[in-house]
This record gives sequence, C-alpha cells and structure tokens, in this order.
Amino acid sequence: MIELAYPWLLLLLPLPVLMRLFKAATPGEQGAIRAPFAGRWRDLSGSSTSAFKGRSLNTLLLAMVWLCLVLAAARPQWIGEPIELPNSGRDLLLAIDLSGSMQIEDMQVGNSLVSRITAVKAIAADFTRRRSGDRVGLILFGTRAYVQAPLTFDIRTVGQFIEEAQLGFAGEDTAIGDALGLAVKRLRERPADSRVLVLLTDGQDTASTVDPMEAAALASEMGVRVYTIGISRRLGTGGNSSAEVDEALLAAIAQATGGQYFRARTPQELQGIYKILDDLEPVEQEKTTFRPVESLTRIPVATAFWLAFLIILLRSGPRFLSRSQPGSGAHA
Repeated sequence: MIELAYPWLLLLLPLPVLMRLFKAATPGEQGAIRAPFAGRWRDLSGSSTSAFKGRSLNTLLLAMVWLCLVLAAARPQWIGEPIELPNSGRDLLLAIDLSGSMQIEDMQVGNSLVSRITAVKAIAADFTRRRSGDRVGLILFGTRAYVQAPLTFDIRTVGQFIEEAQLGFAGEDTAIGDALGLAVKRLRERPADSRVLVLLTDGQDTASTVDPMEAAALASEMGVRVYTIGISRRLGTGGNSSAEVDEALLAAIAQATGGQYFRARTPQELQGIYKILDDLEPVEQEKTTFRPVESLTRIPVATAFWLAFLIILLRSGPRFLSRSQPGSGAHA
C-alpha cells in the first residue's frame, strides 16, 4: 500500500496556475510594434501552429515536472503488511570494553593468535544477531562510557555497530563503574523482570567517576541482572589472572545483581554467553506490530529530472541543429 507522509503538501499543486492568474490580473505597460500583415504571413507559413504546439508541449512537461516535485516533497512510501514481533523477550544491553589492552593478541583461533577485541567483536556481533525477540542495545566504554545503540529490535544494525567499533574511541583506560551506571540509567524504565546487562572487560576499573559497587547496588535495586565476563588468557603468579582482570570485582558485581561471572580464556569459552541468555526465562510483554516502510521519493525525483532534461533538449535542439548544418552561417 502506498501512502504519503505529508499529503497536505499536495495543496501546492495549483500554485503555478494561481501565480499565472495573478500576474495576468496585474496591470502593466506593454510596448508593441504594429505589423498589420504579420499574423497573415504566420498563418500562411504554418509557423503559428507549430509554435502553439511547441508551447503546449512545453507547458505540459513543465506541469509534469511540478507535479513530480510536489509529489516527492509529500514523501510517497510503500507500507508493507503488518509484522507481529514476538511478545516474549528481554531488554538486553551489551557493554564492551574498548580500552587499549583489548588490542593484546592472546586469543587462540585455529593455529594463530588474534587480539581480544577481534574475538569479542566477532562473537558478540553473531550473538546479537541471534537475539530474535529481544531488544538489544550497545554501550562502549574505555575512559568514558557512551551509548552506541539504544534498545532496539533492529539487531542487525546493533551487530554492525559492534563490528565497526574501534579501539581508542572511548579512551585508553577502563571505566567499569561508569558503564554499569549508564546501563542502569537506560534500563530503569523497562519492565522490571526483563532488564539484563552483559559486561565484557579485560581489565580493572581505573577511570570511573562512579564506584562500581555503588553502581551494582543501584542495579540490584532497579532489578538489573548483570552478567560479567573477564577476557584474558594471561595468568599471573600462581595461576591467578587478577594481574589483568579484576575477577573479584566482576564476581561481586554479578553476585550483587543476581547474575553470574564468567572467565573467557578462549573464543570458545566466550561463546558460553549464548547459554547465559538462552537459559533466561522470557518475560511476557505487550504485543508489538511492525510495518516495514520503503521510501519511494526517488521515483518522482528521477522522473522530474528526466522531464527537465527533455525540456532542455526540446528548447535547444532546433537551434543546435540549425547551427550544426553546413551553410547555416552568414555569407559575405
């Protein structure tokens, strides 16, 4: 079904006619040279008929150009059939660490090592695209935390944002508390039983203006379940990885909010995030329908362009041909 986004703009269609009538009604002085026999000679030569036909065609084409331009301004669009979105799902935010340490290459993929951010982006983007029925949002953080994508059913776009994320855009440090606080702010207006945050980091909190545990307490109060994932393959003394990942903090955040902490040493372990979300009980929400919309503005715009091009050809064509014919110039 075709609809116009701004149908009231069609009221502009008679504007050229009104302007012409107004101009004709305006008194003005017109000078002319009287030639009593000029009309008779035009009738004999047939030039008046051809000129009248030319003016009529020109007026018709100009009217069609105006019609196309007004129609384009009214924004025609194709409205598809209603699509009912799943009525069960979660409001899920992904918070991904973009600090400088994420460039360390210690993730084993086949026979080679890749950087942590490469593994995270590939798996998180695929994970996001599998979240059919969930509203998914994206928070990126380093020294600062910011929302890259708000909660949306457009999981394909969120996955693309994850793949396009670049290290250093948010700073070189790690602000876990700020990312957690920002997530709580975004989720607090959603249904209480569907608020989920998955936070991925490979470091310790070094730049937050909000204490991570205070943010975790607020998340718990707001009913936000936080699942934390520590990403690191390197081990400290005695097999403890706390030299890089603050596992105690991440575990405390998860425990305080009813979530769970996971350690990801390899991409295969990182894929365990799938099971985390699949095991969550879906929450019944109000049914939502979605009608796909495709803009058709390009069609009247392109039509107006080619009609204008045709007008130019019709006006300049005869003169161009007469000039190009041999012997058309003046002779001495």
